[in-house]
Amino acid sequence: MGKRQTFLNNTEREIFLKLAEAALPAGKIFPGADSETVSKMENFIHRIGPAAHYGFRAALWALEVQALPRYGRPFSKLSSEKRLAMLESWQQGEVTRLWLRMLLTPLKAAHFNNPKMFEAIGCRYAVEPPAQIEEHRWQQNITSGTNLGQDEEMECDAVVVGTGAGGAPVAKELAERGYAVLLLEEGEYFTRKDFNGRPIEMQRKMYRNGGFTIAWGNSFFPIPAGKTVGGSTTINSGTCYRIPEKTLTRWRTELGLSEFTPEMLDPYYRKVEEILQVAPAKMEYVGGPGRVIARGCETLGYKNHKPLLRNAPECDGQGLCCFGCPTDAKRSTNVSYVPEALKNAAQLVTGVKVEKILTQGGKAVGVEGSIKHKDGKSTKLKVRAKVVVVSCGTFYTPPLLLKNNLCNSSGELGKNLSIHPASQVLALFDEEINGSRTIPQGYAVEEFANEGLMFEGAFVPLDIGASALTSFGPRYMDIVENYNHVSAFGFMVQDSSRGQVRLGPKGEPLLLYWLNQRDTKLMQRGMEILSRIYFAAGAKEVYPGLSGWETLRSTRDVDRMARAKVSARHFDITAYHPLGTARMGLDPDKSVVGPTHEAHDVRNLFICDGSAVPSSLGVNPQMTIMALATRASEFIARRLEKSYNAREAA
Repeated sequence: MGKRQTFLNNTEREIFLKLAEAALPAGKIFPGADSETVSKMENFIHRIGPAAHYGFRAALWALEVQALPRYGRPFSKLSSEKRLAMLESWQQGEVTRLWLRMLLTPLKAAHFNNPKMFEAIGCRYAVEPPAQIEEHRWQQNITSGTNLGQDEEMECDAVVVGTGAGGAPVAKELAERGYAVLLLEEGEYFTRKDFNGRPIEMQRKMYRNGGFTIAWGNSFFPIPAGKTVGGSTTINSGTCYRIPEKTLTRWRTELGLSEFTPEMLDPYYRKVEEILQVAPAKMEYVGGPGRVIARGCETLGYKNHKPLLRNAPECDGQGLCCFGCPTDAKRSTNVSYVPEALKNAAQLVTGVKVEKILTQGGKAVGVEGSIKHKDGKSTKLKVRAKVVVVSCGTFYTPPLLLKNNLCNSSGELGKNLSIHPASQVLALFDEEINGSRTIPQGYAVEEFANEGLMFEGAFVPLDIGASALTSFGPRYMDIVENYNHVSAFGFMVQDSSRGQVRLGPKGEPLLLYWLNQRDTKLMQRGMEILSRIYFAAGAKEVYPGLSGWETLRSTRDVDRMARAKVSARHFDITAYHPLGTARMGLDPDKSVVGPTHEAHDVRNLFICDGSAVPSSLGVNPQMTIMALATRASEFIARRLEKSYNAREAA
């Protein structure tokens, strides 16, 4: 385990131990939580940072003192039965339920992150990364910023900040046209030699905030984001959709983007699909989760369900898409677009946090970034460029521009955040599902897309799956011990709710989001539909992520759940598709970039990432971001060509 990292004092550690013992008692197979579990959890939370420490400790002390009015004693001094009753009462409160989720989610993940527990139920704990992988000449064009021992200056035609779904396609297209391209990435370059199949370790390495990026509002909304070469494409599920026609229609009628039609976008999508080798998931690797969903849909008469289109042509169903594909089957940008850019002489520097956009005469002329070294020192990298492409993502593009007082004459920068709020439903079957040996997100139900609901698979390894279940106590342990008989499936809402990204402490993004009544009703509708599908498929019990309805035993329970009065705080919500915080539009008073992705306020500054996508899509956005970036590269190339022509004429 290495050196223990602490942020709790001895009293707080004792409180948490009593919580752990009540929430995770010994089962028939698995041991109960103990002081080692607490230490593992503390190590994990410690890495996230002081803000997480403060929230965690506040929730812990609230639990301790709120027992006093009810029992006359603090929580840590109660009997195990009363501690469990206290947790059950917290589970029913709108606010206390969120606090309990904050405390129990990392606890469960830490407890089940144990190879012996995986082995006990026949699940694979980890994969053995290859000792050596093939070296390629293009890798010589990758430089770790920590190898730059002093302040450096570089010059190029185009500097691209970010290597995800937006930046990587732009870099590849420009490099193929012969332009000098420099890619800058705040994260590091990881390969399948690093992908060991352990979610918590890979989250720490490749996710922002260790996987605990959260939007705050009338609930709290975890939204994982990548911080690695490939960005969030390296840690997503590989799902590939084109933008629905109804969404494009809205862009044309409401935002005036009249040129955005399926016909105009088709060649860009086809190019992306060819590079990603998009194809339907193979049913043999979709496995049990898809099998039972298909069976339930057929029983209910739903016809629009099928394997998902994915960017993983050689996938063998190892179930680790979100933690680094161990075989490179998933063609995320770290194994597709970035290598292609580097093959065409582009350069990549990792570990660079860009902090300044350099401008001159109303034009972007470069960037400056900092590099943190292992000894704690920092160096600077300055890049002079003819065009600057900002592709930091929906959360990090606005803070960068706001700190530089750029691109906000409209007042829209950081606003219009959509996230596709999502949740999942789990179900217990007599038959074996073995979901951990399948494609995590390999099947879809599109029957309700016109309502704004998309259903897609959502299976994860034992430790992460155990943390997704909101129950606790003896019944919880019984469910987890039957993990190979559990199926998990997710759904997301095409949200009309909106949030924003503000400048937070130390210039980091502060994410705010409020789920409106319409979307709350859709969340409830999604829970109902998925629960009915599971019961139609023969589920014994169904476990929605909805307070008060954690266990359903019949369709009568589903009927009651569908009629219940609920609020945003009742749901276990996550999200994965943030968009819109530097949105595209024709009117400079209502948008940040124009249809070419060039900023209205700054010439030669292009924003190519999810932040420029004008609205919620209703489907997974990675392929749309890539198609738009491919299109934007044409305008950027023309700008560079004009620059060269003007220089020659002079």
